[in-house]
Amino acid sequence: MGRKRSGKRQHLYLTVACLILVIAAGCAPVRVQAPECPKCPECPKSDSLMRVESLLSKGNFEGAMKKSQDILARSPKTPPGDEALMDMGLISAHYANPKKDYKKAMSYFMRMEREFPQSPLVEEAKIWVGVLQAFEKAKQVDIEIEEMKKGLGK
Repeated sequence: MGRKRSGKRQHLYLTVACLILVIAAGCAPVRVQAPECPKCPECPKSDSLMRVESLLSKGNFEGAMKKSQDILARSPKTPPGDEALMDMGLISAHYANPKKDYKKAMSYFMRMEREFPQSPLVEEAKIWVGVLQAFEKAKQVDIEIEEMKKGLGK
C-alpha cells in the first residue's frame, strides 16, 4: 500500500508522555503502604512484590507479569492486589518490554480505578490513563498526517 512508517516519532511521544508523568507525579500523593501490610521481612506480601521488582530489574517482563497476576489472584479486592494491578499496567507500558501494549496497560489502570477506588495508587493510575490516551491520540494524528502526505504526493 504505502511505505512503512519508521516510528521515529514514537520515542518522542513516549518521552514527552514520561516527562508529563514525572511532573504530574510530583503533585500526586506519595505511595503509602497499607496498614495491614507493612514492609517488613516477615510480610509475605511485600516479599512477593519485591520479587516482581527484582524480575523487572532483570528485564524479565513475562516473569514479572506472571508474578503480578498471581498476587492479584490471591488478593483480588484487597492490598496488595492494587499494587499488582499497577505493576501489570507499568509492565505492559514499559519502553523496554518487547511485548508492550499501551491499550492493555490502559485497561489495567482503568480496572484499578474501578476495583480499588480507595487505593493510594488510584491517582497515579489516572495520570497514566491520561498520558497513554494522549499518546494514542498523538499517534493517530501522526498516522493521519502520513496519509495526507501520501494523498498530496499522488
